[in-house]
Amino acid sequence: MIRSFVFCLFAFAAPAFATECKDVTYTGNSYTICEVDLPSDDLRLFHSDQNEQVYGHFAELKRAFPDDELVFAMNAGMYHDDRRPVGHYLENGIQKMRVVPNAGPGNFGLLPNGVFCFGPDFAHVIETLRFLDKKPDCPYASQSGPMLVVDGELHPKFLPDGTSKNIRNGVGTTADGTTAIFAISNNSVNFYDFGSLFRDYLNLPQALYFDGRVSRLHALDLNRSDGGVAMGPIVGVLKSDN
Repeated sequence: MIRSFVFCLFAFAAPAFATECKDVTYTGNSYTICEVDLPSDDLRLFHSDQNEQVYGHFAELKRAFPDDELVFAMNAGMYHDDRRPVGHYLENGIQKMRVVPNAGPGNFGLLPNGVFCFGPDFAHVIETLRFLDKKPDCPYASQSGPMLVVDGELHPKFLPDGTSKNIRNGVGTTADGTTAIFAISNNSVNFYDFGSLFRDYLNLPQALYFDGRVSRLHALDLNRSDGGVAMGPIVGVLKSDN
């Protein structure tokens, strides 16, 4: 019921492209939610150019693809100081970082974590050990953590009164794999509230945390393009001008 309501919000007009972003309020917190339809949208991961120069910023990504319009983009996974991905990273079939299955420090190592795996006509968030077991054929993949929602349940470490609050972003996918829904908070939230957005408001069975504090969004239809320090992996939708 809730998810149907959200989808209706996105369908208020016939857009020039399938991807749409919308500002919403849930349990007193403000979020921007962007719905990407597979296979209508050209969703990709971006890290560095053919000279291994990291894009880092939405503006650089736009300059790198002058014949296309950057409709939507968001930071898409944790990275080291040199902008290398912390976990598994696969871009257009080329692996730049292996899967990291073990627990570790920080949010990335707060198991279970997961992998955002997608191709031209599908998108799935998959828990890391399940990903290793199934070995899905993903042209694009970005590992991050923790999982926000696993099989309809919040991560077991999330507490309603958690005091760690940040601007946070992440992605969830529908059970049929046809839709990826990205969200970024517009005020500081804890993990419980952020996970609840995906589970209870968007009614998504699987969702993955991308990052906090460095979270940024480019949304063409909202005339928004956040700046800041250089990012690592970026997920985005390109629209051909042809």
